Amino acid sequence: MSARPAPPIEAAWDELLRLALAEDVGAGDVTSALVIPAERTGSAVIEARAPLRVCGLWLAAAVFARVDPTLSVTPVCGEGEDVTAGAPLARISGSLRGILAGERTALNFLGRLCGIATLTRRYVEAVRGTDARIVDTRKTLPGWRALDKYAVAIGGGENHRRGLFDGILLKDNHVAAAGGVALAVKLARASAPAHLRVQVEVESLEDALAAVDAGADFLLLDNRTPAELRAIVERLRDRATLEASGGVTLENVAEIARTGVHRISIGALTHSAPAADVALELVPGGVHA
Repeated sequence: MSARPAPPIEAAWDELLRLALAEDVGAGDVTSALVIPAERTGSAVIEARAPLRVCGLWLAAAVFARVDPTLSVTPVCGEGEDVTAGAPLARISGSLRGILAGERTALNFLGRLCGIATLTRRYVEAVRGTDARIVDTRKTLPGWRALDKYAVAIGGGENHRRGLFDGILLKDNHVAAAGGVALAVKLARASAPAHLRVQVEVESLEDALAAVDAGADFLLLDNRTPAELRAIVERLRDRATLEASGGVTLENVAEIARTGVHRISIGALTHSAPAADVALELVPGGVHA
């Protein structure tokens, strides 16, 4: 993959981590307190139980550090690395109570991020050999957007706008409220900040032509058939960025890409990615009194 994106700043996930530990650990791990002496130490390994793209080891380490700052977490794999089932991802050593208290929260974060990165990688691989780029949407888990979009980037996809504040996208409801595609585009362009391009959702070749003539930089082609996409590409590929969306699956994404669109946006990258199968196991013989 290309240059690895930087993880989100701590302010984007710190409160989420705090809430996750508060709901899981609460006042303390009563089970471990009953059966594990406070002074007992040991080692554990986080491993992949299925092939995956590694994403979020740094966040798993942050969980353990929050639970017990004396724990040592050593990544075995690099962020963005593709691994096979059984591959060790990280090693943890220190207080056994601390390791077990942080286990589930760390794996929850890691499993989700690896899952999104892995699914995104599969879509990126499916369109390899075309010019189409795979893009995410705002269909993210509330509160997780910075992390979800980071995982998409680790998977080789691209991030669309972060929110309503940093991109202009006139969707069907905006168009209806404004009185039509052309009028919506003209209204947006009249006062749009210079650094923001105007994107508009269109439902036909006629609307696409009207939008570009009105000054749209970017067209969202939602739920269009491959034939409809090809017709719009033939007329407008050199005049606007063309983005296909709606009903995209691993089975049909290559066909969509071959129509010549520039981008394909996929909500499933973040709203339907299965969590990656990751687990934590204590190292045999690594428990010390």
